[in-house]
Amino acid sequence: MTNQELSRKILELVGGKSNVVSAVNCMTRLRIQLKDSSLAQIDELKKTEGVLGVVEDETLQVVLGPGKARKVCDIFVVDAGVQNAQTMSTDNDWQTNKAAMKAGQRDNALKRGLRTIANIFIPMIPAIIAAGLFNGLASLMGQIWPDQIASATGPIYLINQLFSLFGGAFLTYFAIYTGVNAAKVFGATPAMGGMIGGMSIGAQIVTIATTLGLYDAVEPLNSVLTTGKGGIIGVIIGVWILAKVEKFVRKHVPDVLDLIVTPLVSLLVVGTIYVLVLMPITGFISDGLVYVLSFLINSTNPVVSIISGFVMSAVFLPMVLLGLHHGLIPIYAIQLETLGGVTLFPCLAMAGAGQVGAALAILLKAKKVKNLRMEQTIIGALPAGVLGVGEPLIYGVTLPLGKPFITAGLGAGFGGAFVMLMHVQAIAWGPSGLVAVPLMRTPMMMLFFFLGLVIAYIMGFIITWFGIKAEDVANA
Repeated sequence: MTNQELSRKILELVGGKSNVVSAVNCMTRLRIQLKDSSLAQIDELKKTEGVLGVVEDETLQVVLGPGKARKVCDIFVVDAGVQNAQTMSTDNDWQTNKAAMKAGQRDNALKRGLRTIANIFIPMIPAIIAAGLFNGLASLMGQIWPDQIASATGPIYLINQLFSLFGGAFLTYFAIYTGVNAAKVFGATPAMGGMIGGMSIGAQIVTIATTLGLYDAVEPLNSVLTTGKGGIIGVIIGVWILAKVEKFVRKHVPDVLDLIVTPLVSLLVVGTIYVLVLMPITGFISDGLVYVLSFLINSTNPVVSIISGFVMSAVFLPMVLLGLHHGLIPIYAIQLETLGGVTLFPCLAMAGAGQVGAALAILLKAKKVKNLRMEQTIIGALPAGVLGVGEPLIYGVTLPLGKPFITAGLGAGFGGAFVMLMHVQAIAWGPSGLVAVPLMRTPMMMLFFFLGLVIAYIMGFIITWFGIKAEDVANA
């Protein structure tokens, strides 16, 4: 089935164009906001060729796999005649916004907040991965050919500079991209949101801080106010305030003056508040978060590293089921900004490997008790699981059986403990599994990450093998 055919089939099974409010994709899923979820034919959707799984949450999530989710989404939004967005917008008509609001009322405030964070960062994931890989390649070239790089001449040096340019084109201006996307989510003007992000990295921040006595020239990172203070947390809050102020000003300004007065007044008010108040406050919060993370994740005490790695890997998938994992994205971003690498992602990526190990144990027991349906389900889902798409295994195998979902998490904990002990860092975050190996910061870290996956496979298998009975699989 082609992507075009799959898009049309999904549209038909979710109730047609009239039932679709909006659609967006993440790395592996097409997320559809429906006006009436009861019209969706979930069972038929699960049986559709090309669909790896279906998750019913505040949005209908159709699992399609990496790459395919984006391609199908691009076609789907055209077929359905909707915007590629999950949130209300001033560009929508009131009926669409009303439907989105009513659909969101089934959530709690925490889920809505975390989903908002996800909506800001999910569109940036391809750029995050690409930029991280380019920076990683540039760093690797520096280790392999240090003399050619130091000479600042020749083709090796030129390629190295190109890769550094490509990577820096995103990561250097991460705050600006965050501001633009946050503005789209909150309903502010995107370019003005980008300006809020740009303020945080402007060179004038140091001059302003020095004038106000808020800059520590001896230890710049200890300054109350300095370039980048508050990071993306400050940018997101600043753009949220911008959206409120911009809408208020526009409402009270004559139409003929709107184009001039609204952006000028909005940025004057919010920019001043952002630089002088929000950056110091959110900087304090970010510094505290980094301190806690450094204690847990970068601890020189091996016992702390092992325990924190085990616990975080073991509980990650339950967090995913509860929709709490979106709250980790800002932490990834803070680590990337402050440490130059992400230690939390490699640890949490072990969760999917534990599911693979558990599924292998269940597969052998299914063969033993001749449960052909379970065998076929696992064999079809395993390749995706190894490559980091865990939904088919989770929703088709371990979670319905119950106990294997827990034993898989315990198995994953051993892999997480290992990669945390080895202080593995990623240069970006994205899909887990084997495809995440190139995202690790150094070749040695790539090896440790791979070994972590193997450990999670083995322990997930062993714990599940002894934790589940053959009759449990026979009756599944």
